[in-house]
Amino acid sequence: MLAVFPGLDTPALLFFAFAVLLLAGFVKGVIGLGLPTISVGLLGLVLAPLEAAALLLIPNLVTNLWQLLIGPDLRGLIRRLWPMLAGIVVGTLLAAAWFPLGGAAWATPLLGLALFVYAGLGLLAIQLAVPARQEGWAGPLVGLSTGAVTILTGVFVLPAVPYLQGLRLQRDDLVQALGLSFQISTLALAAALLWQGDFRMPQAGASLLALLPALGGMLLGQALRSRIGALAFRRAFFGGLLLLGGYLMLKALL
Repeated sequence: MLAVFPGLDTPALLFFAFAVLLLAGFVKGVIGLGLPTISVGLLGLVLAPLEAAALLLIPNLVTNLWQLLIGPDLRGLIRRLWPMLAGIVVGTLLAAAWFPLGGAAWATPLLGLALFVYAGLGLLAIQLAVPARQEGWAGPLVGLSTGAVTILTGVFVLPAVPYLQGLRLQRDDLVQALGLSFQISTLALAAALLWQGDFRMPQAGASLLALLPALGGMLLGQALRSRIGALAFRRAFFGGLLLLGGYLMLKALL
């Protein structure tokens, strides 16, 4: 069923997609993020970024829902973050109206650039500091930018993740806030794909099937979380993304 995507039309490529989804789910289980970033990045080697993002729609919806529901204060986060969340929806839909979904030649190098920048920020441990008085204007701007980046690259970590980290939330609140942001981004992307006719029953069936390895990997990661050194694992995660992003950018130039 995954073969409805042209880049996954052989058994070897299907196995590759299964392994990518398993790995990405495992990383999300360990550190609470990374499923769409790793999946879209690695699948971007054989698929257009938005095709990879379409394959990830249902796994993202399920795993993010799980993440945001188990946190301590969902209502409080919605009240605080709604300007950013509204910006994500508006930015995604506006960008979808202006740019071709996944068909542009620059989509893959832009994906590589996004991964490279995100990984660099993570490795350097650069964190913003967002004063509460600035959230009123910064939140919508971050949301609009995140929505545009989602359409251009298929991933929705920039600038939303650095912004949320800059709010200095408690760990459990931050994990829940990330899940909330990712869920809204996934729903907005799904609306854009449906609007453009790029997510129909065959793609939905493939995305549902992709849930199995992603969820299995996430459960395994959660079970092993306490046995894995979090700092070393995060460095390996960001280091791998840095190399992948660099490769995707170089690939477009060669």
